[in-house]
Amino acid sequence: MDFQLSEEEEAFRNEVRGFLDDNLPESHERTPEFLANWSKQIRERRWVGFSWPKDVGGGGGSIMEQVILKDEMAQRKAPSLGSCFMGLAWVGPAIIQYGTEAQKQKYVPDILDGKYQWCTGYSEPDSGSDLASLKCKCERDGDDYVVNGQKIWTSIAMWSKMMILLVRTDQASESKHDGITCLLVPMDTKGIDVRPIKNMSGGEMFAEVFFDNVRVPVENRLGEEGQGWKVTISALASERSSIAEVHGLIRKIDEVKNLARGTIRAGRVMSEDPGIRRRIAQAETKIEAMRLNGMRFLTKQLKGEPLGSETSINKLHRADLEVGLGELALEILGSSATLMGGSEPTVDGGAWAKYSLNWPEVVIGGGTPNIQKNIISERMLGLPKD
Repeated sequence: MDFQLSEEEEAFRNEVRGFLDDNLPESHERTPEFLANWSKQIRERRWVGFSWPKDVGGGGGSIMEQVILKDEMAQRKAPSLGSCFMGLAWVGPAIIQYGTEAQKQKYVPDILDGKYQWCTGYSEPDSGSDLASLKCKCERDGDDYVVNGQKIWTSIAMWSKMMILLVRTDQASESKHDGITCLLVPMDTKGIDVRPIKNMSGGEMFAEVFFDNVRVPVENRLGEEGQGWKVTISALASERSSIAEVHGLIRKIDEVKNLARGTIRAGRVMSEDPGIRRRIAQAETKIEAMRLNGMRFLTKQLKGEPLGSETSINKLHRADLEVGLGELALEILGSSATLMGGSEPTVDGGAWAKYSLNWPEVVIGGGTPNIQKNIISERMLGLPKD
């Protein structure tokens, strides 16, 4: 890994820093009007999807410039680059790589503009961690595919306009990885029934999605029929690569530090407690290891090498860190950590209690820790399955 930037890359970093100096106010001064104008400015500079091709609305920047941009934004705690997370992390890269020209022109600009949300129809009741065993049935009928089946743990399905959906078009294929096809499906299509799943904190992030003779035009197929697994692996690798950037974890540990500095228990500021300080240091060490892992992934991308199973390492670490930081925050707060809101001793409106109850969203999303461990052990270390 070479951590030295080229002259062009240094110039771009200075450009980003100059823009932030001139346009980004302190957090308490960021009004709704500012955020609306900020989104417009960022989009006009083509910094949303900056490394995507210009002919689909991206910035045409290099992967390294994209990393520089995100790094500078994160350090200054700037608003996110774009509002369509699933589209930017998963769907857009898959459409750019496997989509037809018509699909690229139809969907990618809307993802960059954040006009609506996408969800991913992957997991099923009996096919979660073992995604390739999915059974959602799909048959060709003229110019349409007809879909019947069920998906579960589908993030933000109730708020999404589109879904990237995995179905089985060949029921007799010898390998479970064959016969899978990827479709782009409008969520208002007749026969789709979305049922939100309420989590422990009372929120609704996941949903069940049922398909009853849902007709999808063949032109909405992404990639070739039966090649959906290849599309999926590409999308998941892109998502896990973005996770490696760890900017969200850096912000979260800063919040934990501020919480410790502002919390007094038994006459002691919790940031002075040796046990708390040790655990914060351990978490920061793990985050730095994740960052360096991300740099290794970046090095492969810069060499033109595809990302593979190694991206599971950071997904596994991220889940562990998210849970660990939440537990640490609850320990800092003590008994008040159990309060969800509505009472005087509540800290931050019960945000940390709610955060702790939302851990499954992080742990399940993108693949559970158990499946990440299986991927690492079998595909990277060559260990037997049994």
